[in-house]
Amino acid sequence: MTTSRRQFLRQAATLAAPSILLPTAALAQARPVLKAGDQKGGLRALLEAADALKGLSYDIQWTEFPAAAPLAEALNAGAVDCGPIGDAPAIFTLAAGTRIKLIGANQSDPYGTAVLVRPDSPLKTAADLKGKSIGTNRGSIGHFVALKALESAGLKPEDANIRFLPPADTKLALTNGSVDAWATWEPYTAMAETSGHARVLVNGRGLSAGLSYLAATDAALAAKRAVLADFLQRVVRAQTWSYQHVPDFSATLARIIGIAPEAARLQFERRRTQWRTIDAALIAEQQRTADFYLKAGLLKQRLDVRTTFDTSFAIAA
Repeated sequence: MTTSRRQFLRQAATLAAPSILLPTAALAQARPVLKAGDQKGGLRALLEAADALKGLSYDIQWTEFPAAAPLAEALNAGAVDCGPIGDAPAIFTLAAGTRIKLIGANQSDPYGTAVLVRPDSPLKTAADLKGKSIGTNRGSIGHFVALKALESAGLKPEDANIRFLPPADTKLALTNGSVDAWATWEPYTAMAETSGHARVLVNGRGLSAGLSYLAATDAALAAKRAVLADFLQRVVRAQTWSYQHVPDFSATLARIIGIAPEAARLQFERRRTQWRTIDAALIAEQQRTADFYLKAGLLKQRLDVRTTFDTSFAIAA
């Protein structure tokens, strides 16, 4: 083979290489990735237990958070595309300027969003919280129910000493007596009850609407709307399955999130979560929560919650 012939073949191979490699690279990049945030006892356990992740046309990258506040920070930073968030923390997140929309809504029995005390505590009613210290996450549904519990007893926020601590720290503080009460949510309430470490002083019935949402960033809505729609529908179907298979789901939930089986079953059964359409009644309930925070001095200006919802995501029957 002549030198010119060898040079021609080398040049042809160099030019042909991209045409061979590009389709493979394009295929590797074609599968979207949904960066899903989660809270303890949340969506991943539900979807895996229901075997609802079959046939995905996208990959899911899970990140778990102990509470709504760090999840909200991740949404704000774009570190996750979506995640479950309660009605009260959603308001704080949106008021802080985080570019998210609420795309799906569910409602649960709010009993487990509660103010807990030690089993031997002398506190008996919400009125007994006057002058006492309450540990909770700032802007959480626990914070909300603490304020509502005080209001129900004719007390103001300043009538108690509210200390902002993450769940693990507040649990420890309650145990060692550093705080008198812990305002929290499921599964922490059920875990504390079934372990004998706490009892419910004030439950959330009549204080909280029990609303929670699937929130998605504006960036994810622009780039991954179809993925988010599919993900939401899988969650809704998995929720229906879970209440048709309570023993199986409770056992899987306990294993996945690492809590005692009795706590998993208690918090799951009493929540009775149902996904619902985002309608005028739901938006009005969310507005009442936002207005309560404004009245309590925790928002600087009124938040019109209508602009925070994306109602284009239908919930399948």
